[in-house]
Amino acid sequence: MDKPKVAIFDFACCEGCQLQIVNLEETILDLIGAVDVVEWREAMSEKSHEYDIAIIEGSITRPEDEKRLEIIRSRAKVLIAIGACATIGGINKLKNNFDLKDVKKCVYADSADKPHVDTEMTKALDEVVEVDYKIHGCPMNNEEFAYVVRCLLMGKKPVIPDYPVCVECKAKENVCRYEYGELCLGPIIRAGCGAKCPSAGYRCFGCRGYVDNPNVDAAKEIMDKYDLTVEDLKSRMVLFGSKQGPTI
Repeated sequence: MDKPKVAIFDFACCEGCQLQIVNLEETILDLIGAVDVVEWREAMSEKSHEYDIAIIEGSITRPEDEKRLEIIRSRAKVLIAIGACATIGGINKLKNNFDLKDVKKCVYADSADKPHVDTEMTKALDEVVEVDYKIHGCPMNNEEFAYVVRCLLMGKKPVIPDYPVCVECKAKENVCRYEYGELCLGPIIRAGCGAKCPSAGYRCFGCRGYVDNPNVDAAKEIMDKYDLTVEDLKSRMVLFGSKQGPTI
């Protein structure tokens, strides 16, 4: 039986999620042994137009990126988006809150009108093509990545958490960050990270994106309890893809 052919691609990103794959250390050897990696710019010079699974990091920020992504999608049986940039737009989507001409001028100065800096509003992968699976986070959770790949190899459908970070926080018996006077996004952000930031003494920044159906009433109750407003909460949503999915 032939091994599934896997290709790993990147668009606008820091490539930290691909580094997370390498950080799997011994686990990656088992995964690589079960597949045939045919393209991965960070690890090999070979390229291929034939692959079963496409793993993609990064968001779409240029017209040519959309065309390239559509070609990758047409060749892949399964497309996996990894990391916040790919799944929700990530930090790259900050520019969507400003006039694009002003953004280009700020970043590229006198070169803003040159063809080589052609850019557009940032999009997550699923705003351009159909995405089969999303592995959230900034960077992505590499254990979740290994879990998803193993499920696909065994013909199983992976289950990604659809409950808020608060659930994991309570399970770890963490003191709520609101008790420390911090505005935390935990009530509306998808779990699966093990509540790493709150467990380390920081608020949730929202890198895993919203749960599919945020408990708006519960979030508003928390805002009222700590004399905060919905606008305060929205101001913190901007960092990781302010235009993503449902909002309050």
